[in-house]
Amino acid sequence: MSAQTWWLFVMMTFVVSATPGPNMILVMSHSARFGFRAALATMCGCMTALLAMMSLSAAGLGALLQAFPSVFDALRWAGAAYLAYLGIKSWRSPVHDGLQPASAAEEPARKAGSLYREGLLVAASNPKAILFAAAFFPQFIRPELPQLPQFAILLATFSVIEIGWYLVYAGSGHRLAAYLRRAPVLKAFNRLTGGAFIGFAALMAGARN
Repeated sequence: MSAQTWWLFVMMTFVVSATPGPNMILVMSHSARFGFRAALATMCGCMTALLAMMSLSAAGLGALLQAFPSVFDALRWAGAAYLAYLGIKSWRSPVHDGLQPASAAEEPARKAGSLYREGLLVAASNPKAILFAAAFFPQFIRPELPQLPQFAILLATFSVIEIGWYLVYAGSGHRLAAYLRRAPVLKAFNRLTGGAFIGFAALMAGARN
C-alpha cells in the first residue's frame, strides 16, 4: 500500500466517521447524561462491535449477506426495532427540575457494563456496516500484495479516526450536561435524541441490500 493510497483512505474515513449516526448520537447522549468517563464504556462497546463486524466482512460475511437477502433483512429489522426501542425509551425518560441530568436523576445504578452493552448493541444493529466494509476497504488494498497486513493497517487507521470522533462527540455531550439541569432543556434533549434514534430506525427499516 502506497502512502498516497493510505492518505486517501484517511481523508475519506475522516469524512465518513464525522457524519452523525446512531453510534455518535449514543456516545454524545451518554456523555451528557452520565459523564465523559462513563461514555468511554459506550465507546468501547461501539468499537468492539465495529471491529468484529469489519473482521467478519473481511472473512466474507459481506458477500454472504448480499447473496442471501433474507438474512440481511432479518438483521436489518432487528436492528431497526432496537433503535426504535432506544428512541422511545429516551423520548419517554422522566425529567426532574433542579436535579442532576445524569444517572443521579434517572438511573443511579447505571454501570459501565450496561453502557458498554448498549454501545455494542447499537453498533451491531446495523448490518450495512458489514456491507460498507466489504465495498470500501478493498478499494485501498493491492491484490498482488499480502492482504492481511494491508487490512490490519486500514482497520487500525479506521479505529484511530473513529475513536477521535467519538471523543469529539463525547466532549460536546459533556459540555451540554450543565444545561440539562433544567427540566425543559432535559426534556427537549430527550425528545431530540429519541427522535434521532427513531429516525435512524426508520432509515434502517427502509434500507435495501
